[in-house]
Amino acid sequence: MDGDRLIYGAEYGLSRRAAMAATGVALGSTFALSVQPVQAQTMITTPSDGLTAGAVKVKTKDGKEMDAYRAMPASGTGFGTILVVQEIFGVHAHIADICRRFAKAGYCAIAPELYFRQGDAKSYTDIPKLISEIVSKVPDEQVMSDLDSSVAFVKAEGKADTAKLGITGFCWGGRIVWLYDAHNPAVKAGVAWYGPLARAATPLAPKDPVDIAKDLHGPVLGLYGGADAGIPAESVEKMRAALKAAGTPVATKSEIKVYPDTPHAFNADYRPSYRKEAADDGWKLCLAWFKANGVT
Repeated sequence: MDGDRLIYGAEYGLSRRAAMAATGVALGSTFALSVQPVQAQTMITTPSDGLTAGAVKVKTKDGKEMDAYRAMPASGTGFGTILVVQEIFGVHAHIADICRRFAKAGYCAIAPELYFRQGDAKSYTDIPKLISEIVSKVPDEQVMSDLDSSVAFVKAEGKADTAKLGITGFCWGGRIVWLYDAHNPAVKAGVAWYGPLARAATPLAPKDPVDIAKDLHGPVLGLYGGADAGIPAESVEKMRAALKAAGTPVATKSEIKVYPDTPHAFNADYRPSYRKEAADDGWKLCLAWFKANGVT
């Protein structure tokens, strides 16, 4: 738990209070209460003109309805499919904007609310409480299943091509990228942004990325900050070693890039942790990675 607080809280502020309520608004239209934007001058807002974008309902395998934000070009078909996995704060405005950025690049991107059974992450004002009451109670098995359901939803819409499947995620979602890549044989490629790599196992999270390197189905590009207070260099090196030891063609093709003197959450353009140069480079590499590995 203390490690999670360090990883997820170090760059966000642990007791920030919000001036704006998160309830009663459209999915992806505002921010989690615990991480209201503090530097709007750098915040990227991608317009939805030329896109079909907004909230959708995904039917899960256990018959529930899960909210998700989906964006894709307004015309055409056969788009590559990108699963976008949230930070710990749920599908807020930044995650929705990431979906629109992918849609502008010609993809269908979908970001499901992966905590919906445990509670609304966007309503919390305190990160330690969010972690203890929601995040720590989300089983990896549940997340894998709900991501499967999100792929099935996109396939049923008939606009995108789920045979061209990629996954990306940030912080909490960065870890999930590695796990889902190992879970779903259909994944062509993944891009993991500064997610935990090597932690102590728990009953709900029995494995971490270092444990499943040999099981990857598509190559993963990992993007990490050299000054990340919660993801030490040793864990990044453990992941590199695990990929090398796995020795499979996919593990060998996977890559990890570390941005020197760069903090956690360097792509979060609404937070002080944002580093434009690293974020821009990471986004460029992300798009190139998907294109090079058949997600296009």
